[in-house]
Amino acid sequence: MDYASVIESPIGKITILTDDDFVYAITFAEKDIADLAENELSKKVANQLIAYFNGDLKDFDFPIKQKGTDFQQVVWQNLLSIPFGETTSYARFSAHHPLAIRAIAAANGKNNIAIVVPCHRVIGNNGKLVGYAGGLWRKQWLLQHEREVAQKGQTELKF
Repeated sequence: MDYASVIESPIGKITILTDDDFVYAITFAEKDIADLAENELSKKVANQLIAYFNGDLKDFDFPIKQKGTDFQQVVWQNLLSIPFGETTSYARFSAHHPLAIRAIAAANGKNNIAIVVPCHRVIGNNGKLVGYAGGLWRKQWLLQHEREVAQKGQTELKF
């Protein structure tokens, strides 16, 4: 059975989709969830995301599982190793498979568990923000938020 929770955040509405055991999507995209109720897991995720946005949480502790190829699963697992408040470039992220940089970038783009699987922490080799399914303005907000919470400096004023 599937369940859903929705939260309002500083970067828009976020929909959380779970089954009985795992979170399989956290998305900014509009989803038809009219027939879905909340469960304990979707509520836990909602509460943790609210704590993240309040600056009170850096690490999430709920089970995740998204559908994807073995290669995508490896990429998504590697994303989880990028520390809170830090970024890496696509070149550094794919250093162990330099010929697969495009495939790694494509797998990064297919991540369905926004924020928690931190694809927003991967930036261009020149330090510029590139590609984010939720929009570059959200990526920029998330990176600034994490730098501030991690006390690594504020890069812009937030209004």
